Amino acid sequence: MHDNEKRSIVHMDLDSFFVSVEVKKRRELRGHPVIIGGSSDRGVVASCSYEARKFGVHSAMPSKMARLLCPHAIWIKGDMEEYSRESKVIREIISSRAPIFEQASIDEFYLDISGLDKFFGCMKWTSELRQYVMKEAELPISFGLSKNKMVSKVATGESKPNGQLQIPFGNEKTFLSPLGVEKIPMLGRKTAEQLQQVGVVDVKTLSAMPVKILESMFGKVGPILWQRANGIDHTPIEPYSERKSISTETTFESDTIDVKMLRAKMLKMVEELCFSLRKENFLTGCITVKLRYSNFDTQTKQCSFLYTSSDEFLMDKV
Repeated sequence: MHDNEKRSIVHMDLDSFFVSVEVKKRRELRGHPVIIGGSSDRGVVASCSYEARKFGVHSAMPSKMARLLCPHAIWIKGDMEEYSRESKVIREIISSRAPIFEQASIDEFYLDISGLDKFFGCMKWTSELRQYVMKEAELPISFGLSKNKMVSKVATGESKPNGQLQIPFGNEKTFLSPLGVEKIPMLGRKTAEQLQQVGVVDVKTLSAMPVKILESMFGKVGPILWQRANGIDHTPIEPYSERKSISTETTFESDTIDVKMLRAKMLKMVEELCFSLRKENFLTGCITVKLRYSNFDTQTKQCSFLYTSSDEFLMDKV
């Protein structure tokens, strides 16, 4: 028996986190379509309320499209520093109670509570933790509980908003089978569309496909898709550690090909990053530049070097 069979893995996800933080401050926003992000044509939706989602709005959608779908939405620029502070509150609550946990993103956590069922009952323990988080942080949070990270993440999605769902050992395939293939974590839109074009619309159909066919269609990703469709995921919990990267980004109000202006903006961003490095007594050995065009194609370049926090050195590399 693989160790995976013995695990009890929780996936916890704060519901519409950025929006929930804003509603916590301004109760009058409750029940209204709220969108977090830049409202200009070049902006992107960072988060949106469930009321806005009913109109087809979703995260990462261009703001221009979101305004067309939901013209009466309330737009808020957002405050990442505040969201980070709220995330830290949740993290500290979880770290004080969970034996092993991983912070997957600002609003998403995995907990390994294997063995707790012998003493408390995993579902009871996690439900009590969820209630405690909601009481202390005043933010809605959902969770999924199963034997691995992937199934638990899907279970969280199915339990939202503000819910909880346990998938008992052995019921992973039964749970996943009726779901659309797009529900499988990390399965991109293009991959989902490719599957749907050949008639594979649900996880049950995908799980029954020969691995060799999936491999011929998607290369090395094929066998991973098959495993996930069959509820198999041996990915371990990566215990939380302080961040290993810092970043900054900007979105222009309108398209530009002004090289001088772009260069000046990039140098300003490098200065900000170097200030953050020195402030936290950090050094870096790698820098990445990402450029997104008007059609949302993205180009990325990365450079490695000896550790430094020098503005001049990093500006030259950029």
